[in-house]
Amino acid sequence: MLRNDTLTARNLALTPELHTYLLDQGRMTPDPVLAELIEHTHKAIPDQAHMTVAPEEGALLTFLVRLLGARDIVEVGTFTGYSSLCLARGLPPGGSLITCDISAEWTALARDFWARAGVADRIELRLGSALETLRALPAEPHLDLAFIDADKPGYIGYWEELVPRLRPGALLLVDNTLFNGEVIDDDPAPKPAAVRAFNEHARQDDRVQLVMLPLADGLTMARRLPPGESPV
Repeated sequence: MLRNDTLTARNLALTPELHTYLLDQGRMTPDPVLAELIEHTHKAIPDQAHMTVAPEEGALLTFLVRLLGARDIVEVGTFTGYSSLCLARGLPPGGSLITCDISAEWTALARDFWARAGVADRIELRLGSALETLRALPAEPHLDLAFIDADKPGYIGYWEELVPRLRPGALLLVDNTLFNGEVIDDDPAPKPAAVRAFNEHARQDDRVQLVMLPLADGLTMARRLPPGESPV
């Protein structure tokens, strides 16, 4: 493994001013609907509002859906619907998103904003155990994109249900894989410890080509390999 002092470049630290510049120049500043959803989330659920994906991550989700031409998407972890809205906006006519959550309260806010954004007809919310929802999906490869952003101890289980259901070339995205930097603590708390265990599990999976990006709280992107293609 290369040490930091052997690397020729590392990521630039984002000041608040530079972050604003990045959002503006990348056309990633939340539009009025997304901005209002963020505001309502902070008012309704202040203690959990940090669980909303970052604006640049939401913009990337829409970008990737369009880039892939994705039609069949699954999301694990809906919260108040920001990422779902971003995913659904990228879908072509006839495309669909299944999103899983356990909270009727939080997702009620999501439903309202999906309707206001004009994407409610593309989204199917399934309340209950996400693992059971995933196991009920067709077993054959049919998904174009999946996004995991839910309970951290559940990540490995969700991964194992989703990877076999991805078409060759499809993407599996996993949020919070740096967990505020705590994944490298000597004695991490249970949540970052679960994320670290997941990261190692994913790193060793030769069914995918994997990269981890220092975007927001860490984003892992895994591409399902076609038969015979090496992950390296």
